[in-house]
Amino acid sequence: MKLASLKGGRDGRLVVVSNDLAWFADAGHIVPTLQGALDDWERYEPLLASLATDLEHGAIPRMRFHERDAASPLPRAFQWADGSAYVNHVALVRQARGAEMPDSFWHDPLMYQGGSDGFLGPREDILLADESWGCDLEAEVVVVTGDVPQGVSAADALQYIRLVGLTNDVSLRNLIPGELAKGFGFFQSKPASSFSPVFVTPEALGARWKDGKLHGCLMVQLNGQPFGRADSGEDMTFDFGTLIAHAARTRKLGAGTIIGSGTVSNRDTDGGPGRPVADGGLGYSCIAEVRMVETILRGQPETEFLKAGDTVSITMMDDKHHPIFGTIEQKVVGGS
Repeated sequence: MKLASLKGGRDGRLVVVSNDLAWFADAGHIVPTLQGALDDWERYEPLLASLATDLEHGAIPRMRFHERDAASPLPRAFQWADGSAYVNHVALVRQARGAEMPDSFWHDPLMYQGGSDGFLGPREDILLADESWGCDLEAEVVVVTGDVPQGVSAADALQYIRLVGLTNDVSLRNLIPGELAKGFGFFQSKPASSFSPVFVTPEALGARWKDGKLHGCLMVQLNGQPFGRADSGEDMTFDFGTLIAHAARTRKLGAGTIIGSGTVSNRDTDGGPGRPVADGGLGYSCIAEVRMVETILRGQPETEFLKAGDTVSITMMDDKHHPIFGTIEQKVVGGS
């Protein structure tokens, strides 16, 4: 089942979307918003699934689904916690600046709590007031949970995953060091994130969803050119069950909590840092990583961060080369 929220009000209007993303059916007669559905998933999920089946069979009125009309599936959420499941990415960051990699990073996930009071839509511009802030894209996988009990095990946590999607977790890289130096975490350096037009139930992903990981090529385009082709199921040190259990160690999680994987990152086939797509590699899911590789190989970064006029695209295709979650397509614009 694929769910989306059309623009309208603070929390959007819940719709069920066909598997090929061509059509939608309004779900307002069942529950008006996705957050409402998540709050009582056991009640509403069967009804929404039945609506999705009727939509696929053309048994109910349907309308054309246009991704430009979609808000974030959750236009705002009670909680947004982003992990760093691809430790390869963290290792490259530290290697580039000559810092030792603590062994604990391979056993204990990193995680921060981001702002969730408003997310960008999948086709909404990234507003960049100052290019010196070092604006970066971050292509990631996310899951949305139901109510999760405190102290849940990693294995049991998987049963609380309701939906899976993609995100562009925008970062302002040049603001991060100063904030972290204060010892109190991210804030100004992490503006609003954007999410894929639709979120999908794990069951609908078939073999692509396995062992708490989404398997498939995460396609990132930068200014219309291939930038990243990493497989989100590879080199993922911590699966989503582990990330959820980490977040719920000392607190319960409310329905509608979004958990991010962190930047998807693959090592090269020889075990070294990834290579650009143009050179036959899998590329990168953020600009910071290619800058790290450039620093490791040539002593300094060469690729510039995002600036006004740049465009970013993030998607994942199914076996028929159709987008599974729709496509995040954003343009960077100047202003404040």
